[in-house]
Amino acid sequence: MSGVLSGSVALVTGASRGIGAAAAVELARLGAHLILIARTQGGLEETDDAIRSAGGSATLLPLDLREGEKIDAIGPTLFQRFGRLDVLVHAAGVLGKLTPVAHILPADWADVVGVNMAASWRLIGTCDPLLRQAPAGRAVFVTDMRAREPRAYWGPYGATKAAMEHLVLTWAQEVATTSLRVNLFDPGPVATRLRSNAFPGEDKAGLPRPESVAPALAALCLPTETQMSGRVVTARSPD
Repeated sequence: MSGVLSGSVALVTGASRGIGAAAAVELARLGAHLILIARTQGGLEETDDAIRSAGGSATLLPLDLREGEKIDAIGPTLFQRFGRLDVLVHAAGVLGKLTPVAHILPADWADVVGVNMAASWRLIGTCDPLLRQAPAGRAVFVTDMRAREPRAYWGPYGATKAAMEHLVLTWAQEVATTSLRVNLFDPGPVATRLRSNAFPGEDKAGLPRPESVAPALAALCLPTETQMSGRVVTARSPD
């Protein structure tokens, strides 16, 4: 497929559904070859079908982001197979249990930390060398207003997203003199499974679909010389 990202390789986590899947399809439309990461093989195959229908191509990598050592192997594996990585989109995230801070259980805390925070740190570590070598490396991490605006019972989710934001914006400063651009993307309220779990009684009819915010996320992955780095880019006004 020809396009502005033709010949590039893009890695997307959380690619089995929601914003991750929609972003992967959008990047494929722009010409990138996709590396799709998620826990569920079936979900990855559905995204792969959508990418092929759009004329793109993908490589499936079933992986639980809580398995840190497997994340560490991603960078070397991509180098051996493709020799490059141009785009990283970390869209995977878990809500955890909405509960008072004093009632957070260790296992529940570890689960949310593993995906929202620790996986971000490991992805940065394993992808940084390849992204720095890319002609116009781009990294986008999906975040949420709860990282900046605490809300009762959202402690684990908000705290780990806040930690992720800090890591990402710090990394953005560290690569400021390179061609790599690193940003955060806040899609606002979107009809995803995570939001359904958080607001089970909410009417989803008025919420944007993941496909509607994917172009704004993909725009942060384009190799434009004027693109800024180290920002929280919001697709919509928060609720």
